Formats: sequence, structure tokens, C-alpha cells
Amino acid sequence: NMAAPSAPRPPRPRKEPQPLVIPRSAAEEQRLRLERLMRNPEKTVPIPEKLNEWAPRPPPEFVRDVMGSSAGAGSGEFHVYRHLRRREYQRQDFMDAMAEKQRLDEEFQKKLERNKMIAEEQTAKRRRKRQKLKEKKLQAKKNKLEQKKQEKEPDQSQEQDSSEEDDEDSKEEEEEKEDDAEEPSFVMGR
Repeated sequence: NMAAPSAPRPPRPRKEPQPLVIPRSAAEEQRLRLERLMRNPEKTVPIPEKLNEWAPRPPPEFVRDVMGSSAGAGSGEFHVYRHLRRREYQRQDFMDAMAEKQRLDEEFQKKLERNKMIAEEQTAKRRRKRQKLKEKKLQAKKNKLEQKKQEKEPDQSQEQDSSEEDDEDSKEEEEEKEDDAEEPSFVMGR
């Protein structure tokens, strides 16, 4: 059973033996890991997935071999009972820890909501204050412009007052004319 002679394989490139380095600190260990990863950049990097949280085994739905309190129990029964008891205590502790964690999460969410409401109220209060200041500045600016106009044209302001009186007179005349409109201005068929 001799195999046919095949072409000689090219010699494998020898890997240089890496010196054994014992990391003295966490930073050095991290540096060594990075160096090992960067030796071959094409190689895929294993990324560990998130581990699921530990949860105890649920209690059995139906317990078949219930231990009685009779004196006929064997020497191994105590150990079985001890393991069951330990598992049940562990399960109860886990449930208590989960309830506490949930309560703390709810308290934290309530606290966040409360802080958010307080922050929004402060923001609204400051916004109203800024708006008031803005309105005051605008009003002061308008008043200043009006004062400048009055100082520049004092005669025109008097004329405007007299023109306003003229407007009132003309309005009265128009009202009288409207009263005349009720009477026909010409009569047909005379």
C-alpha cells in the first residue's frame, strides 16, 4: 500500500518563538493582547456575547417522592432534603432581589420624571422672564422713537391735531349727507 510519490511540499515558514512575558499589571496585559491581535489584522476577532442573567430553576410542578416524617427514612434522605431546601431558599432570595431591583428602577424613573418636570418649570419661568424683558426693551424703543418724532416735528403734531378735528367735522357732514340720502334727490313723473 504505497502511495504515489507526490510533489514535495514547500517548507513552512517558521514562526519565531515569542518570548514568555508575564504581565505585571492590567495595562501590560491589555497591551500584550492588543499586540497579539495586531499581528494578524485579517483574522476575525472573537467578541463575546452578553451573558444571560442567572435565574434559578423553576420549582417542580409535581413533586413525586415527597419525604414523609416517618422514622423509616434512609440515610441519604437528609441530603436530598438539604439540596431541595437550599435550592428553594436560593429561588426565594432571587425573587426578593428582583423585586428590590424593580422597586429601585421604578423609584429612579419617578425621580427622573420629577427632575424633568422641575427643569421644565424652571425653563418656562426663565422663558417668561426673558420674554418680559424683551417686551420692555421693545416698548422703551418705541417710546424713544415717538419722543424723537415729537421733538423733530412739533408744528406738524399740532397740524395733525387740527387735521384730526377736521376729520371729525367731515365725519359729521357725511352723517348728515347720509340723512339726506333718505329723501329722493329727484322725483320722476312730474
